Amino acid sequence: MKEQKVLNYIEEVIKNVPNDWLKLTTHRLDIYNEKLAKTEFLEKFETLFAANNAETSALKALPTAFDYIRLGHPLSSVLEWGIAKLNNLKPENIISFSSRTMPVLAVLRKNLFDNKNTQIVYTNSLPDFFDTEALKNVYGYNFELKQVENAEEISEFNGSTIFISQKDEIGKVDLHPNIDFWLNTYPNTGSILLVNGEKNETYISEIQHVRRRESIAMTPADSFSALKQLAGKPSSNRNNTENNKASVITSIQNITGTNSNALLASCGLSMQYAIIMGLIDEALEKHPGKAIKIVVPPNCYGGTNDQARRVAASLENVDIVDLPVDGDNDMVQSTDMVLEQVAKEDAVPYIIAEIPTNPRVEVPNLEKLRDALSKKRKTARGETAIDPVFILDQTFCPNVQFLAEDGILSSIRTISYVSGSKFPSGGKCTAGYCVANQKAENLLSKIDKHLILCDNEATALQVEILAEQLPSMNQRIADAYKNTQEFVDFIRKTLPDAKINFVSEELAEQGFTPSVFSLDLPTKGNTQEEREAYKRKLNQKLINMMISEIPNESKYCVSYGQLKGCYWTIPATSTQGTTKEADKDYIARVSVSPDLDLELHKKVFLDFVEQI
Repeated sequence: MKEQKVLNYIEEVIKNVPNDWLKLTTHRLDIYNEKLAKTEFLEKFETLFAANNAETSALKALPTAFDYIRLGHPLSSVLEWGIAKLNNLKPENIISFSSRTMPVLAVLRKNLFDNKNTQIVYTNSLPDFFDTEALKNVYGYNFELKQVENAEEISEFNGSTIFISQKDEIGKVDLHPNIDFWLNTYPNTGSILLVNGEKNETYISEIQHVRRRESIAMTPADSFSALKQLAGKPSSNRNNTENNKASVITSIQNITGTNSNALLASCGLSMQYAIIMGLIDEALEKHPGKAIKIVVPPNCYGGTNDQARRVAASLENVDIVDLPVDGDNDMVQSTDMVLEQVAKEDAVPYIIAEIPTNPRVEVPNLEKLRDALSKKRKTARGETAIDPVFILDQTFCPNVQFLAEDGILSSIRTISYVSGSKFPSGGKCTAGYCVANQKAENLLSKIDKHLILCDNEATALQVEILAEQLPSMNQRIADAYKNTQEFVDFIRKTLPDAKINFVSEELAEQGFTPSVFSLDLPTKGNTQEEREAYKRKLNQKLINMMISEIPNESKYCVSYGQLKGCYWTIPATSTQGTTKEADKDYIARVSVSPDLDLELHKKVFLDFVEQI
């Protein structure tokens, strides 16, 4: 009776699902409390369930669950809640992934740090993408494999037991007490992990962090399909994936001016993870015994920063080297200095950097950067040092042809990647992609190997969306830049004391036409603390005015490259979430789209200026 009530309610939710639950890729900060993320959503969802209220208006009013769709969203939360109800578990003990591998890697990672044994148990055969050798030799994970006829055969084990089930069923499972983690995998939608027993609840936050940083939750569309299956309703499959993929790769090659294959991942960070692990694999093969140095700006996007440090923390031969790039620091000088240091140590250098930088939208002198990256260096013994691989995050300017044959970085081994949740998809999906220049093209096979191993490839719907949106991307970038430049000019004229970080006209002529700028508002006070506090309060006042007076267009959101509207955020409280406090930027970041009521935005900004 209780189970049927849950299934009936889920059926009603499916009928009345708010459109945003299926379409939004990033959270709205105005209805989001990070500390209460999933719990607050589900507490209020439980109240609706108790009242048997599945009206669209009631569902729409629920606070945002988690943060991007990477870590989780309303539909993945409802799916996890439903499975928890059917299995008498707490909702937080159910964790869905778009990947079928990453839940296993999450448990292995925690057990590596805890020095705890792991056995992976399966029936019939292991999934095709499960690469035992790479997981042990490249990722450094330790585990035993055991094949059984059924779950009843699983005996007690001194450590963690992960059971992989490949039955295409969603719902109730027979949770054997000797199973710590039950993983249901599904060919077209991802996987659902059940954490069994209180003793394993310490794993939950660690598993969720892997989902946030190295993968994504089961996507809204796939969660919706899984909910339909749970409720006994038919769900549709997509058939045109190969044609869509070919179209996307052609578009990416045209946009980037490259001839290499393009790899498509479920999000920018899962793309970055495949790049990093692929390059580490390459270094272990080509430079055995040598230290690997991941060079990364300490204040860059929090996901990039956190992921790189997490990889280094789990591998003895990998270290992080800070690359100061923003504000008073010059990327070229920092790059030269850091590479000299790495060369002296005879280590393998991999540099991750954003161009333009985030949030201060700075572009280094590219000719000098090229020279610093291509400079021949010597080790302490006087031998030729290993040349770097430059890993370029060009999400803010995906139209710049850095990697073309005549591109500025053509002489340096360079991998470029982009978060698809921005301009490539117009904010419609999170899928990311990467390409290589001719010098680095041979590295793509290693990166692809780890993208497949992690099962972090873009989903069929994500590829379909990219196929629809990529052909118009460059025009949207041009239109959005035009709006942004006009808005920036207006702010400079209206509030000349504000410090605006935006590309110069000279850089725009070189092709750097981002549609994001940061705004350092004028402040006052007798001490640095007072001035900082006043500025932060003013930031919030501006954003609140914008989103309250232009609710259909201005959003309190971290996104960029959307098809419509204007997005406002404070990077220090959103995208720089895991960055060290001293490196955070408490300034407003504004993202302008190709389609918005610019005159209305100017009017509200003028009202704001008159109030300060």
